[in-house]
Amino acid sequence: MDTRPGTILVVDDNRLNRMKLEYSLQQQGHQVDLAENGVQAVEKMRTRAFDLVLLDILMPEMDGYQVLDAMKQDPVLRSLPVIVISALDELESIVRCIEMGAEDYLPKPFNPVLLRARIDACLEKKRLRDQEQAYLVTLQAERDKAEHLLLNILPQPVAEKLKRGELVIADSFADVTVLFADIVGFTRMAEKMTPGNLIMMLNGVFSCFDELAAKYGLEKIKTIGDNYLIAGGLPTPRADHAEAVAEMALDMQQAIGNMAADALERSQGRPLSIRVGIHTGPVVAGVVGRKKFIYDLWGDTMRVAESMEANGVPGRIQVSAVTKERLQDKYQLEARSLIPVTNKPDMMAYFLVGRKE
Repeated sequence: MDTRPGTILVVDDNRLNRMKLEYSLQQQGHQVDLAENGVQAVEKMRTRAFDLVLLDILMPEMDGYQVLDAMKQDPVLRSLPVIVISALDELESIVRCIEMGAEDYLPKPFNPVLLRARIDACLEKKRLRDQEQAYLVTLQAERDKAEHLLLNILPQPVAEKLKRGELVIADSFADVTVLFADIVGFTRMAEKMTPGNLIMMLNGVFSCFDELAAKYGLEKIKTIGDNYLIAGGLPTPRADHAEAVAEMALDMQQAIGNMAADALERSQGRPLSIRVGIHTGPVVAGVVGRKKFIYDLWGDTMRVAESMEANGVPGRIQVSAVTKERLQDKYQLEARSLIPVTNKPDMMAYFLVGRKE
């Protein structure tokens, strides 16, 4: 048994009893505080941490039953162990105290050896409860951390499916808008930058894009090197996904323009610029992997959006004819030309210029 000393509050209206208990407990190495009535005891319990309370029943102002009731109503004091030491050696009184939350009951005059054993047992139980609570707090913190990491990887509806134990997570979406963005000249830029500056630059660009995706309620799918992929209209469908993606694309260009004026970029003579490609259509979305999850998209829509970006112009936003039809009422668009698309006939492309007045 763990017999380490604790901090004990002695509550008794009899001064001689308090002194006797204080001396005995201090001889055992415990820290002792005294209260001469229930009101004083409750005040001390609420301002100082105790491991155990030795409580008398018959006291003026506030008796032991009332103290037990006040502790029971207080979520902080509810778990504090109490040993009742009382001259009321009646079965009814003992049962009442135990029902009200007391750990043990000893009649006066008490046996010092028995009291010591009961105190040691109560303190050990208190320490075990404290350890359990600390473990539960740590466990909850780890669960919260795991939840946060999971939501950084997967959309919340998808994460909920995964937590429910679904092994195959795949959905078809008939109408979404996909955006690919690529940093122009990244390979040459990377060759001339230190690793630290390179990562700092990428982190600054992608963190900015992440904020814009959150602002417009869009889903970041992934980054691959210097490529950034987002989608609108999944995993929760929405009617205005094309407009939301267009707004983000325009803000991305403005943000990159601001970053190009950064002192680091000016000093190295490499102003930032991005190409953006957008297309609207059906996709299949799902989770792949078991140890390292990834939420990804598949289908012709992805191929067309990627071609819109790959065959785009630095500093411009290029959209397909399908996306242009969704945007032309609210946005200014310019016809460009036919562009090649992998495994498909050439497609007409348009530049998204800005919002209509």
